[in-house]
Amino acid sequence: MIDVPRETLIQFLRTMYLIRGFELKMLMLFQRRALAGDFLGALHSYEGQEAVAAGVGACLRKDDYQFSTHRGHGHAIAKGLDLNKMVAEMFGKETGCSRGRGGSMHLFDVSIGQMGGNGIVGGGLPLALGTAYSALYRNTDQVTVCYFGDGAASQGSFHESLNMAALNKYPIVYVCENNHYAATTHVSKNCPIENIADRAAGYGIPGAVVQGNDVLAVYRAASEAVARARAGQGPTLLECKTYRHRAHCMVIPEHRPEEEREAWLARDPINLFVAKLREENVMTQDDLNRLAAEVEQALVDAVKFADASPFPDPQMLSVDFWAN
Repeated sequence: MIDVPRETLIQFLRTMYLIRGFELKMLMLFQRRALAGDFLGALHSYEGQEAVAAGVGACLRKDDYQFSTHRGHGHAIAKGLDLNKMVAEMFGKETGCSRGRGGSMHLFDVSIGQMGGNGIVGGGLPLALGTAYSALYRNTDQVTVCYFGDGAASQGSFHESLNMAALNKYPIVYVCENNHYAATTHVSKNCPIENIADRAAGYGIPGAVVQGNDVLAVYRAASEAVARARAGQGPTLLECKTYRHRAHCMVIPEHRPEEEREAWLARDPINLFVAKLREENVMTQDDLNRLAAEVEQALVDAVKFADASPFPDPQMLSVDFWAN
């Protein structure tokens, strides 16, 4: 039996369907535009890692904070970023969440605590200390989630940030999405231990290794970490072991062993969760079809909105657009 309410289970699946559909649609559109000479940038697909964002995102409130990465579309969707604004930002339009100035790697909306992605590896780690300190200073119970990859776990900013957070009991949940590759470098080439989460012991904080393709496992581990942070007990380091389905980005060829890729594709997080829902009689095939159709329509509408939106006025580039 699944010890999670049915509405929460459906929320997990809707989020994962939305992330997967978003990534597939953006990949198609970006490739089509690139062939037409309209290059929108190097897309970093989150396809295959949906269970992490869905499981963690379901634990957060609207006023909690979240710092993302260069591979952050899934994080933004799970936090509730408006799809219209999100697609418009991807297309560089004025109606985007960053008014077309940020693009794929900088999806930002302070009204929901989405503090944006970062093109710098590990760039969000020190920034997350700021919102966490703010919550302590204002005596709120807001939590900050900071996503980063296995490559960032070997940056100096990782150790400095966890050290400060542990010393001050900052309400942060560090989520390492270990997809086993930092661009083209396997994790074994830059991390001398098997589990990145084991590094938590060096800072006296809890560390947990989670099956990142199992949304229920992610949700349970994240729920405990968020509750701990909200109660003033300090940070937790979660390592979610997962695998991206695509190459690092759309301009870098696939380099990973075919046998390895096939083994991970057989553990697709959405397929695993759908099978579980069917096994537990939570959703019928008709329910699944309706949900998939609803998600597809939302994506179609968002693309139409973005296509119809204007580009930023070049005359405004030198103006403080936050003041307008």
